[in-house]
Amino acid sequence: MSEAYRLSMPQRRLSSVILSSPHSGRAYPAAFLRDSVLDERTIRTSEDAFVDQLLDGAADLGVPLLAALAPRAFIDLNRASDELDPALIAGARPGGHNPRVSSGLGVIPRVVAGGRAIYRDQIPLAEAEARIATCWQPYHDCLGRLIAGAMASFGEAILVDFHSMPHEAMDSIVSAGARRPDIVLGDRFGAAAAGRIVDRIEAAFEAEGLRVLRNAPFAGAYIAQAYGRPSSGQHVIQIEMDRALYMNEREIRPNGNFMGFRRLLGRVLAEIVAIGGAPRALAAE
Repeated sequence: MSEAYRLSMPQRRLSSVILSSPHSGRAYPAAFLRDSVLDERTIRTSEDAFVDQLLDGAADLGVPLLAALAPRAFIDLNRASDELDPALIAGARPGGHNPRVSSGLGVIPRVVAGGRAIYRDQIPLAEAEARIATCWQPYHDCLGRLIAGAMASFGEAILVDFHSMPHEAMDSIVSAGARRPDIVLGDRFGAAAAGRIVDRIEAAFEAEGLRVLRNAPFAGAYIAQAYGRPSSGQHVIQIEMDRALYMNEREIRPNGNFMGFRRLLGRVLAEIVAIGGAPRALAAE
């Protein structure tokens, strides 16, 4: 097992769907925690806590689940490897204007949720490069292999990238008079996935009574941008779930609805997996 991720594979892949959770890692290195100015609870506020546990029945549905072990505060697997922040990383060269990097959310984050600084001082470029080599690269190598395998077996790949959003992330939408969504689907406004696939995922959530928005305020980040090529049969859909549906955000623990939501999500996943169809050999029989 890589120190960057956990891969759960089915005995037999039954669908072109791949599930991923790049921000649910919680293996915090002791040296990293010592170097941080944050306490152990605050440093977890950027984490998509428990998302991997919500998805852990994926193999039983016949699809792989790729889940991060490395935490987002340590390295962000949903950023490009060259999104280096010169304000944090001594020796990093300034690149062009990048709002994610400028706000402290590059591949090595400078801040956690709420803009709270992680470090006392800058870190060396060699440290950033080591994290990319040992965590970022293995995760993306594995993701690339999963996509290539789906393309070979099914003629397409549907990567469903799961995330969580703070409940207050939708406050601006509510204040504008709209109903608070439970789920936000991001397909980069059609650039990362075919509409027919996104339509079916939206319908699966709505059938369970959940309110769904698309691309606002989360349209999809690096993974959707890098791997979403619908004209070539590669589709990526980013899914943001309201944390209040299954966890106590303040205490970072499952709430009383956790198991109920896990069962609900299992039904949604079964519908998503069905989108992926049968392997080519079976389809020809």
